[in-house]
Amino acid sequence: MGAHELDSTSDLAALKRVTERFAVAVTPHIRALIDPSDHSDPIARQFDPSIEELHEAPEELSDPIGDATHSPLPGIVHRYPDRLLLKLVNVCPVYCRFCFRRETVGPGNQGLTGDELDAALNYIAARPEIFEVILTGGDPLILSARRLAKVIARLNTIPHLGIIRIHTRVPVVDPGRVTPDLVEALRGPKPVYVVVHANHAREFTPEARQACARLADGGLPLLGQSVLLRGVNDSEAALSDLFRTMLTARVKPYHLNHLDRARGTSHFRVPLEEGQALMARLRGRLSGLAQPTYILDIPGGHGKVPVGPLYAEKAENGEWRVTDPWGCVHAYGEGASPQAAAGVKAPPERPLAGADAE
Repeated sequence: MGAHELDSTSDLAALKRVTERFAVAVTPHIRALIDPSDHSDPIARQFDPSIEELHEAPEELSDPIGDATHSPLPGIVHRYPDRLLLKLVNVCPVYCRFCFRRETVGPGNQGLTGDELDAALNYIAARPEIFEVILTGGDPLILSARRLAKVIARLNTIPHLGIIRIHTRVPVVDPGRVTPDLVEALRGPKPVYVVVHANHAREFTPEARQACARLADGGLPLLGQSVLLRGVNDSEAALSDLFRTMLTARVKPYHLNHLDRARGTSHFRVPLEEGQALMARLRGRLSGLAQPTYILDIPGGHGKVPVGPLYAEKAENGEWRVTDPWGCVHAYGEGASPQAAAGVKAPPERPLAGADAE
């Protein structure tokens, strides 16, 4: 039961306990999208607090993806050898009710101090293996254009850094923040990719589309990131609409994330096999351009892996059994490999352990 459907004093008291535990904020732009007469409104479900958040499942965690395990200093999460997260702020213009960092973001959670930012940038500069820096938080685009420009400028001075990535909800939840000054602040000699988080087609309002257009016209490639959520987008029709709408807003669908095991989020959870079945059905319905990779972030900080449906399996006779987009199975034979025909044994591949397996 969400804030827009309370019907008793006890419900109100329960909802107060939710707001005391987890941050709540909804922008006027998003509030205007919510249909107060629809108790199952997918926009309200994402942003309005619900008494369902008081239920904690045994498998849920305060740090579901293991940020703390890979945080050598404030603001840095270094899980993979060639890339890391730089968390500039711990606040957002809105707080998603399913957020995997819901216990570390919100009012009162400080962003990086000047000294901490210097230390984080020095950490990046001292490690030539780092090719990519991902600005996240919180939402980095909540910062002023002036402050963002300073950070981007400093990252651009690091010779071994190849690209900068920004994860944000701002273009769809507070599109007025995407000003020409902000776009200009993000531009520089190193490519900047903006990953826009959206979970329902209705989030791409005319204002949101204009914000995306300003970023794209400024030369910033846009990718789309979504979370598979019960009651929001857990149907073939909802996902199709979302991914097609992204494309028409100049945003390439990139990742569909399986829900992380954050505390108080079990009412959003879709079973993994159901997610795989949905993605399999989309394969024959949508072009490849409209299809993101279905991703699981392994609990405990072990990294992200694709968990989409398997289309090819090897049969006992050595042939492959390949399933087409409509569910029909076909035999596929490869014959002898050139190495096998020449009597040459290929060296075994070294398996990558842990987070390096992405």
